[in-house]
Amino acid sequence: MCCDLKRRFLLLYATQKGQAKAIAEEIWQQAGAHGLEADMHCMSEMDKYNLETEKDPVVIVISTTGTGDPPDTARKFVKKIQDVTLPPDHFAHLQYALLGLGDSEYTFFCNGGKTVDRLLQELGAQHFYDTGLADDCVGLEIVVDPWIDGLWLALKEAFILQKEKEDMSSNAVSGTPPAASPIGNELNLSSEVQNLKLEDGVRSSDVLTQKVVDTHLEASTRDAEPSLVRSVPPVSQCALNIPALPPEYLEVQFQDTHGEDTVFDYQPGDAFCVICPNNVKEVEELLQILGLSDKEEYFVCVKVKQGTKKKGATRPQHIPERSTLKFLLTWCLEIRAIPKKAFLRALVECTSDAGEKRRLQELCSRQGASDYTRFIRDSNVCLLDLLHAFPSCRPSLSLLIEHLPKLQARSYSVSSSNFYQPGRLCFVFNIVEFSACPARPVPRKGVCTGWLAELVAPLLHPSKNTLATKGGSSSTEKISIFARPNNTFHLPVDPSVPFMMVGPGTGISPFIGFLQHRQKLREEHTDWEFGEAWLFFGCRHQDRDYLFKDELKCFLENGTLTHLKVCFSRDSSTAEVAPPKYVQDVLRLYPKEVTRVLLKERGYFYVCGDKKHMADGVSEAVVDILSMEMEADKLEAMKMLAVLREEKRYLQDVWS
Repeated sequence: MCCDLKRRFLLLYATQKGQAKAIAEEIWQQAGAHGLEADMHCMSEMDKYNLETEKDPVVIVISTTGTGDPPDTARKFVKKIQDVTLPPDHFAHLQYALLGLGDSEYTFFCNGGKTVDRLLQELGAQHFYDTGLADDCVGLEIVVDPWIDGLWLALKEAFILQKEKEDMSSNAVSGTPPAASPIGNELNLSSEVQNLKLEDGVRSSDVLTQKVVDTHLEASTRDAEPSLVRSVPPVSQCALNIPALPPEYLEVQFQDTHGEDTVFDYQPGDAFCVICPNNVKEVEELLQILGLSDKEEYFVCVKVKQGTKKKGATRPQHIPERSTLKFLLTWCLEIRAIPKKAFLRALVECTSDAGEKRRLQELCSRQGASDYTRFIRDSNVCLLDLLHAFPSCRPSLSLLIEHLPKLQARSYSVSSSNFYQPGRLCFVFNIVEFSACPARPVPRKGVCTGWLAELVAPLLHPSKNTLATKGGSSSTEKISIFARPNNTFHLPVDPSVPFMMVGPGTGISPFIGFLQHRQKLREEHTDWEFGEAWLFFGCRHQDRDYLFKDELKCFLENGTLTHLKVCFSRDSSTAEVAPPKYVQDVLRLYPKEVTRVLLKERGYFYVCGDKKHMADGVSEAVVDILSMEMEADKLEAMKMLAVLREEKRYLQDVWS
């Protein structure tokens, strides 16, 4: 490449939980090794960049949140480029590449990135590299790693083309014919990820050529199955390409020597977030392994390390400047998080045993990608599991703070109406359980649901109430929450509009709030017209899992609920014709009613619950119903459903 070519590119990221930022930082770190300079900014920092005047290539990494929205940090940016008064050539000068992050478990996969991509294209911007869409359901790295590999060649060709255009522009002014580019045709870039070769370009990753140190270990495991702590050929014998070691940027100092009631307004259908702690026993175990049990009540002072090479290094916002070590590990860091490859790479340097060090190198390498997916990601392995599996690994506290993400609040749907019972909020939760597996031999409960289960146990089993006072009364536990309003999953504004609700299991939660609200409206407005209200509910066993059974019976008797259709998947039946087991099967029994409500009466359809095992089946049932009743082919029926989604009349509140 000519020495006078510009080597700067603008790197923008928009993140909700930190993944897009981490990937952008990886691109920034690798850029230097390729002789390039990445000018990195969060998309929300619109005072630090200007796409209207940007001449250099732009690289965008953007995640998706909610049911398909751009992350909060991109909202201002998206609103700006959605301006209908902008001309179609507004960004005709712009060359960009975009990497979108998403989860195919959700309907609008990577829709945050797709939205920005479409808007930029509509305003005349052009790709210099194909858009990448990474799926967190199967592992972001499957797309992210090769996309970044190919980015460097694409950028270099973009710089060459940019230089040629500048030369042509300057020559046109001076009247001098343009000189032939010495290497303009040499690259002939194919930006399709599947055609990329790992050998192309310069790598920032470390190339390891050494073999396993213990040849006896290699021989003894040659025919064995791989595991979290053991590999087999070819991975165990090949040279590895591992990520660059992330620069350290925090330092920790120990210093020897903490709810209030708020007005919480909400609508039925809204969600709220519970601020929950990590499991106490797991925190204690982590402290013990790290040799810090005697310092759990010490204050930890976190500062940015002087001389760090990390760009824009700051103390993470979720880390207090000064807090006790126990508070930090209990309330601030997600110690259950699945370790990213960059974290594994950093742990290599904290491991003294040669065999353990090699295995960690394999797990974070390109060659060990399938092992990472199988033994880390799919097994839900966390930091504690790794420290047990690799006992010579002893990371510093500063390293944990750098690599463990923020302990996220957990979201739950409101199952009550503030209008029906002011000042009271109800919700339903299932206790999530993770069974043991070879890579993670200890079974666990969900971080939040396990904690909530412990809190409500004394209420469910008063005789075992260990919190009871001498007077016989029990103390009331308080939990911290904050609102997470849902802008669409609400009752129709017009009460005369009919609607159908599908919510098996805990998916019934928001619909109880719907019905409470509707009942109160009926009581106070006896002259109003109310449309039909259908509820399709299912659970495993009628006698054990039928949530809100008595309440639903009352709603049905007083007319708040017009139709209640239930099914029980695990109950045996003596009927000649077996009853339907699942809500999507029950739905198929009412094709004319579904079509009438949705198409003829322009009603609403709500789905809440598990996406993979229920919501997808429900949407398929609706497509089949519309296809049959409207005498249309399946593709046409799918288009009808898409229109209902766009009109916000087919609404989902689902989780994977």
